[in-house]
Amino acid sequence: MNNLSQTQDKTAAAVANPRNEASLLPPVDVIEDSTGITLYADLPGVPRDKLQLRVEGDQLMIEGDIQLAVTQGMESTHAEVTLPRYRRAFTLSKELDAGKVSAELAQGVLRVRIPKAEHAQPRRIDVRVN
Repeated sequence: MNNLSQTQDKTAAAVANPRNEASLLPPVDVIEDSTGITLYADLPGVPRDKLQLRVEGDQLMIEGDIQLAVTQGMESTHAEVTLPRYRRAFTLSKELDAGKVSAELAQGVLRVRIPKAEHAQPRRIDVRVN
């Protein structure tokens, strides 16, 4: 969570749940480099077909339905995850290019890459000698 707090002012800020449905807030790390940010969200139990990632205006929305298989004939005696859904929203700064978001899901971790817009990218300026 410290990574998210450290980058909130620069690149992304968490916003309130847009709906009043109860949902889990997945842990997220946000790492910034000179070319953009990479967001890692822990979403255990969310299969690819139940994951939604979308950009609406300047909002990045992550939603996923949890599907934990319980073996037939068994029942849970203790459950710490009782809500069936993850939800998290972020406000994207103007420095980020929301049109070039890429994402991949592997072993319950969603990796989202958002590059900085061209005007916010560091660039080298050639100096001519006369």
